[in-house]
Parts: sequence; structure tokens; C-alpha cells
Amino acid sequence: MDFFLDFLTRFLGKLQSPTLGFLIGGMVVAAVNSRLQIPDAIYKFVVFMLLIKVGLSGGIAIRNANLVDMLLPAFFAVATGILIVYIGRYTLAMLPNVKTVDAIATAGLFGAVSGSTLAAALTLLETEGLQYEPWAAALYPFMDIPALVTAIVLASIYSSKQRNSAGEYVSKQPVAAGGVPGKQQRITASGYPSEQRDPGSDKVRIWPIIQESLQGSALSALLLGLALGLLTQPERVYDSFYEPLFRGLLSILMLVMGMEATARIGELRKVAQWYAVYAFIAPLLHGFIAFGFGMIAHYITGFSFGGVVIMAVIAASSSDISGPPTLRAGIPSANPSAYVGASTAIGTPVALALGLPLFIGLAQALMDAN
Repeated sequence: MDFFLDFLTRFLGKLQSPTLGFLIGGMVVAAVNSRLQIPDAIYKFVVFMLLIKVGLSGGIAIRNANLVDMLLPAFFAVATGILIVYIGRYTLAMLPNVKTVDAIATAGLFGAVSGSTLAAALTLLETEGLQYEPWAAALYPFMDIPALVTAIVLASIYSSKQRNSAGEYVSKQPVAAGGVPGKQQRITASGYPSEQRDPGSDKVRIWPIIQESLQGSALSALLLGLALGLLTQPERVYDSFYEPLFRGLLSILMLVMGMEATARIGELRKVAQWYAVYAFIAPLLHGFIAFGFGMIAHYITGFSFGGVVIMAVIAASSSDISGPPTLRAGIPSANPSAYVGASTAIGTPVALALGLPLFIGLAQALMDAN
């Protein structure tokens, strides 16, 4: 009983943190139709600065870290990203009035990682004095890329099956008169032929998906910071410039995200109400799954409680920068109002306002119990 009371007290205390306060403030400002606006260029610059700082700190730490210690957490991060997509595929996609491709895209976005949520988690961990491995931020791509790849592959497989079940097939016979020599034709259920690419071209190509994710602005900034921290010695500029600005920039980002969340509620209303249910439950469920994997790594390798929290938070987050354009390109038939609306209107606020203090409080309570 004392354990749960201690956890509840810690959880309620986290809700009053400045980081979450700015998020809630942004939601309130947008709800009252204020004309306050943060230019998009400033938002992108803030995100870049935060992720460069996170990457630099991770790269500096990796230089002196035992890479073997990273293997198990990295494996669990990959497994979590893939598992999240499959959970969405076989839960959200089975609900009434939910299109399967929309559900898969939504699960892919929730399996991918939010760089801004990661930055908020690192700030709050430092505020709470909860130690973590600086390289834990490098788990970002290990969860982000597999989730996006898995979602696009599952959507492609599903779409192919739907086309086949509709009675379409590829004719392997020579083209009839009037056709184009050298090309195959597909005879649709309506009886009209249509051009079809070579059969091999229908296969999902994994590398372009990975390349699209790596080229996303959020992941590119993080990886650039990691490379600079690992291959150069940026400690002086890091300590004098990036570190002092970090919390102030993060407060601006939280304000923007709060305003964006309220603005996206209108998009969420365009799709089935099940997306709202999923967007509320999924971040907490995904976070607990990753928290469990992190605890396994803790007992096997000594992975810190702070690292466990980071793993849980990135699993609870949903990509807000690089994920949407990747999914738009990879699953063009999916409705962005479904996955973007569910993520920004509900998923991100739940991950930040509930998930972040929840997992930090749970980690601290477990530390005290041990």
C-alpha cells in the first residue's frame, strides 16, 4: 500500500512540472481562439536545436561507453517498434468503421518516435535527478525506423491482397492487338485491361523506406549530433551554448505542441471515434511494454532506471516531425487526418502529460523499493 501511495504522490507532483505546464498552456491558448502564433520557421529551428543537443550528449557519452551494454536495450527497442505496429494492426484495424490501411498507418506513427517528447523526457529526468545513460537517446532510430518499415510493409501486403481478392490478375500472354508491345496487362474484374508493372516491381523495397526515415529532419538532426559528439570534441560549444539554452527552447516547443494538439482535434472528428480511444490507450500501453523490456535489461545488464524511463517514453510517443511525411509517401492511400489527428490531438498530450510523469514516478518508486 505504501508503494502505491508513494507512486501516486510522485505522479501528481510531476503534473506540476514547468515542461507540462507549457504544454497545457498552449492547449488552453488555442482553445480560447487566441491569435498567438509561433512561426513555423522558429518551430523547426527549436526542434533542430533540441535534437542536436540530445545527439551531441549521446555521441560524447558513446565515445566512453561500453557498446556491449547498448546491445540488449537496442534489441528491445527494435522489438518494441515492430510489436507496436502489429498491436495496432490486430486491434485498431478490427474495430468498426476503421479502414485497415488507416489503422496500420496510425500504428506506424505511434510506433515511431517523437524527438520533442524525447527532449522533454531528458529535461524532466535531469530535473528529478534520475540518472540515465547518455547514449540512451540513441535508442531513437532503433525503434523509429523498424516501426515505419513494418507499417509500410504490412500496408503494402494488405493492399496487394485486396487487389487480388477483387478479381484482378496479371496476364502473362502476349499483348493483344492495340496493346503496347513488351508490357503486361492486368485484366480487372470489370473486364478492362490496365497497364501493370513487372511482377517484381510490386515487391516492397525496404531500403527506400529506411532512407526516407533517415532523411527526415528530426532523425537527421539527432544523427548529426551523434556523429559530431562521437567523432569530434564539441564539449566547449556544448557546455557554453547548447546546454544553457536547452530548457528555454523546450518550453517554447511544449507551447507550440499544446497549440497544435488543440488545432488537430478538428481533424480527429473527421474519422471514427475509435481513433480517439486508441490514441488515449496506446501511448500508455506501449510505454508499459517498453518499460517491461527495459526492466529486463536492467536486471540482466544493469540498465539504469532513467534509461528504462527513456525507453518507455519513446515507445509512448508518436512521431510528430519525420513520421507523417514518411507515411504519406509509403502509404499514400491512408488518411492523414486519421493518423496525424490521433497523434497530435490526443497521443502526444497523453504521452507527455500522463505517460512521462507516470513512468518517472514508477521508476522512482521501484528504486526506493529496492
